[in-house]
Amino acid sequence: MNIGIVGLGRMGSAIAERLRSQDFDLIGWDHDSAANERAKTAGLRIATNPREVAAASDIIISSITEDNGARRIFAGPDGFLQASVAGKLFIEMSTLQPMTGRELAPLVEQKGARLIEAPVLGTIPQVRAGTLFAMVGGHADDLSRARPVLEKLTRRILHMGPAGSGYAMKLAANIGLGAYVQAIAESLALGLRQGLALDAMLDALQESATACGWLKAKAGVLRGENGEMTLDIRTLRKDIMSAVATGALSGVPMPLASGALAALSAAVESDYATRDIAELPKFFREAMLQNFPR
Repeated sequence: MNIGIVGLGRMGSAIAERLRSQDFDLIGWDHDSAANERAKTAGLRIATNPREVAAASDIIISSITEDNGARRIFAGPDGFLQASVAGKLFIEMSTLQPMTGRELAPLVEQKGARLIEAPVLGTIPQVRAGTLFAMVGGHADDLSRARPVLEKLTRRILHMGPAGSGYAMKLAANIGLGAYVQAIAESLALGLRQGLALDAMLDALQESATACGWLKAKAGVLRGENGEMTLDIRTLRKDIMSAVATGALSGVPMPLASGALAALSAAVESDYATRDIAELPKFFREAMLQNFPR
């Protein structure tokens, strides 16, 4: 089975590495020439554009930063759908707005191909271990066809419903992540202003009712140590912005998500855009606290 992958950033390159280790034959492409060079050096065959990837593959995976980028790789001048794609299956693994999924699926079907969306929970370590959790939108029959590939990346696959459903669930989950990171930022800021020690606070928070795997994994970064980048602040800001926009279109107020979005946006504008989301509490303490005259 020939697999194509478009989007060779941190997530896409990790997916490619994982699938190559499982003996799939891969061809890939990214709009960033530097990403293509890194992937080529790692042994991945590189195409000249998304159309060439689609032409050479039975199943095509995409992992793209944002909605307009996904539209371009499908429907752009050198996009997937400019190739003869009848009978092919697309697995779209980005975090997009539900309306984008509902827009792309019929375009793909008009060309005789099929599309499922499979955004995931988990980041680079989970890709490497094959323990992601996939939330799938699309036809159940198409998911059955995708399982031999997705099962190499995931510990569990859950079919959420028709096109748009997988993206809706991913945005719903990321609202919680954004709110949690903001809650940690405020908790640490309050405690430090009250004279508590950072290490002691992180120890105590890991015993609290809201403790989670993310807090344990990111404790070192929260202490100021270096750690592996998993999700950057700009990307989480984009996801929360998508959630707020989707809420507006759905008539769902988003006061909590909007508050988290304000802090994330301030961080992006203060050169924290490419830093790990676990550095948001540091930015919050540096830039957003009120200083009282002594």
